[in-house]
Amino acid sequence: MLIRYFGAAKAAAGLEEETLDLGRLELGELLEKLAARHPDAPEGTPVLQTVIRRSTFLVNEVAARNRSVVLEPGDTIDILPPFAGG
Repeated sequence: MLIRYFGAAKAAAGLEEETLDLGRLELGELLEKLAARHPDAPEGTPVLQTVIRRSTFLVNEVAARNRSVVLEPGDTIDILPPFAGG
């Protein structure tokens, strides 16, 4: 499973993307695991758990509005925090 971080999520996680072998799970479960994997953030940056609460998500480039959507091992998940500007 490929997880791609954007904006504040990228800053909080400290990386642009990571590949994890987690098997089949729900989006909400993945988000909990990611918050636990990245509990700290650089000074002045909110932790990933905080960023995730405000974020929207894409699963294979399709908006995932329901955190109970089931993810498959080959899926790509984008974490998109609110963006400033226009």
